Amino acid sequence: MSLSKIQRHHTIPVRVGNVVVGGDAPIVVQSMTNTDTADIPSTVAQVADLARAGSELVRITVNNEQAARAVPAIREGLDKCGVTVPLVGDFHYNGHRLLSEFPECARALAKYRINPGNVGSGAKRDAQFATMIETAIANDKAVRIGVNWGSLDKGLIAQMMDENAGLPEPLDADQMTREIMVTSALQSAARAEALGLGRDRIILSCKMSGVQDLISVYSQLAARCDYALHLGLTEAGMGSKGIVASTAALAVLLQRGIGDTIRISLTPEPGGDRSQEVRVAQEILQSMGLRAFTPMVIACPGCGRTTSTYFQQLAQDIQSYLREQMPLWREHYPGVEEMDVAVMGCVVNGPGESKHANIGISLPGTGEQPAAPVYVDGERTVTLKGDNIAVEFQAIVDNYVRSHYGGGRTQS
Repeated sequence: MSLSKIQRHHTIPVRVGNVVVGGDAPIVVQSMTNTDTADIPSTVAQVADLARAGSELVRITVNNEQAARAVPAIREGLDKCGVTVPLVGDFHYNGHRLLSEFPECARALAKYRINPGNVGSGAKRDAQFATMIETAIANDKAVRIGVNWGSLDKGLIAQMMDENAGLPEPLDADQMTREIMVTSALQSAARAEALGLGRDRIILSCKMSGVQDLISVYSQLAARCDYALHLGLTEAGMGSKGIVASTAALAVLLQRGIGDTIRISLTPEPGGDRSQEVRVAQEILQSMGLRAFTPMVIACPGCGRTTSTYFQQLAQDIQSYLREQMPLWREHYPGVEEMDVAVMGCVVNGPGESKHANIGISLPGTGEQPAAPVYVDGERTVTLKGDNIAVEFQAIVDNYVRSHYGGGRTQS
């Protein structure tokens, strides 16, 4: 697959541990744990799982003293496992105190997430915000100023609503909510800079749960600043609803060149795999041609011509196999993530799609000859028959990877 040439909105690059967010760096995938952070073994295990799935930053909740004490041990446990993914601390209400009282926690994190609406109120707000920013400066850490429409600063809301009411043509409630979001982010960033935090240490986000609201807010934010931007539809929901809503919002923004790092906030099903949010984020970026993470499987949906479910099973097995092999292939066969594999169910589009993929197979549909032609780089190479088609096709994929990518690539 060829990567898209979408022109990115210019932002200032920010280093978060060993990852760069913004500038010309690739759009970064991140995720968040849902374990009790004080449960060190469970949190280490989940962070490692998310990192292995492809999360390049992982956020953890730091909500009390037990969690703050656990953070250095979590970092140590991950390092012992060879997992170098940077950790982001998610702070609300008491972050100023936890970062001050637990300096080891402040040092172990690569970035602090601060919600301006939950830093404090009244006279305490500025002092508590300053404490967190000064801690970030002292430890040379990045900060995400993350505004959320469910927890906006009440003082700012009252002030801006009063000002709006006095205008000859006041904004409506939805427009005002969006304007308050953007203003909160920009004012907080300006305050952080005034305290001495560099622009190259600041990432902004303005998360909303409505698709059109999110698109509007980030479009305004991108037009008014050059800070690196973190995208995400907050409280996206469960299953297909959360996936579709997140994709609908983020795809529009990414197509406009807006966004430097993304997180898909899916509600997992009971006992579900937290890593799903990582895979969805990767698939959004890869489907848009912005990044490549794993070989793409192209498969037809099936119809009356494909009454056999064999091609469906083969497509599923191949897709699972490719994902399982990626940790090894990524290390030994760079570039394999851009490979396309087609698994088609009949003669209508099968040969054509197979020719356009790096490797493709066109399985027999209803009434067709019981033979499956295989195409490699557009050329028909072999026809598979019998009961071992799946095994033989997988072997063809393996051979192609070894001969075309990385250290196994043949020299011309």
